[in-house]
Amino acid sequence: MAVPARRTSKRRKRLRRTHFVLSAKNLSRCPNCGAAIQSHRICPQCGYYRGKKVLDVKTKE
Repeated sequence: MAVPARRTSKRRKRLRRTHFVLSAKNLSRCPNCGAAIQSHRICPQCGYYRGKKVLDVKTKE
């Protein structure tokens, strides 16, 4: 098994990890109710997907 000859410096380690970052999810608007949803997902507010009722969602009233 290979063993590194020298210790990896903090700078080199941090430069390598500069791309390990979380990105924000791209949200779009539901055409039925206007809620912010992820693309290609059923709307959790109204239960519609591509203009069709897919899920029966109970409302809080």
